[in-house]
Amino acid sequence: MICDPSKLSKSELERVTRRYTASLADWFGPERDIPAPDIGTNEQIMAWIMDTYSMHVRQATTAVVTGKPLELGGSQGRKEATGRGLMICCDKALAKLKMKREGCRVIIQGFGNVGSEASLLMHAAGYKIIGAADIHGGLYNENGIDIPKLYDWVYKQGRPLPEFAGGGEKVSSQEVLFRPCDILVPAATENQITSQNAHRLNCRILCEGANGPTTSHADGIIDEKNIFIIPDILGNAGGVTVSYFEWVQDRQGFFWRESEVNERLQDMMEHSFDEVVRYAETHGVNNRIAAYIVAIDRVARALKLRGFYA
Repeated sequence: MICDPSKLSKSELERVTRRYTASLADWFGPERDIPAPDIGTNEQIMAWIMDTYSMHVRQATTAVVTGKPLELGGSQGRKEATGRGLMICCDKALAKLKMKREGCRVIIQGFGNVGSEASLLMHAAGYKIIGAADIHGGLYNENGIDIPKLYDWVYKQGRPLPEFAGGGEKVSSQEVLFRPCDILVPAATENQITSQNAHRLNCRILCEGANGPTTSHADGIIDEKNIFIIPDILGNAGGVTVSYFEWVQDRQGFFWRESEVNERLQDMMEHSFDEVVRYAETHGVNNRIAAYIVAIDRVARALKLRGFYA
């Protein structure tokens, strides 16, 4: 299904969502495939998916989809989860590299759910956000950007990010990636950092908030520049982790406080970060390869334990 949801009316979007869900109803289910929100979707769309599936199976089935409104079985902390996971990984990376959070210069490309929530959380925690960008363009300010005011400008006033008053120098959303910083967070779309431009990176830590923002051919250049990479499979895992928590809560019919959700998320993200770094050091590979080794290792061990059924 290909469409631009921003150009559809609410009723058109609802009809498209329900028809799409009905077509895939045989593949969805709490014990089968469980959709979660991504680019172009929101809580309302997740609610329509849940309702459509429930109509087909003749009972309310909240666990079929995540990212739902709280009133329909959603989880506290889900909206902020991906951004919070990014910050947790950045905190761990700073500790690993013996750097301090206060005044740490951060550039975030992307100001959708992931980028904006990460910006708000990191700004509140003491990071200095010196660059921000979305589809309309970007801003760069060595003295730091007032993120709460920028969020209000974009989401409450509905104005273009680059027009934010006092935001700093206007740059393109691509150019912002190559300004000097301590942490770079590409949280927009895939293939932003390639073999053609990776040599221009000027950061110490690259924390991937989007899916696949770095091409495989760029990884070698990033390694040569001694940039500490937090790969997407780890960096943006906060969202899918809390989606899992939402599924668990729906299945048991008992919901956790936001502080509980955040505590469990932090525990899981920190453990995963430590395991990836340990594998990287043990096998002499970068963190991306290490994350894949961790994942494949788990599957291999499970398959070996299950054995072969002929």
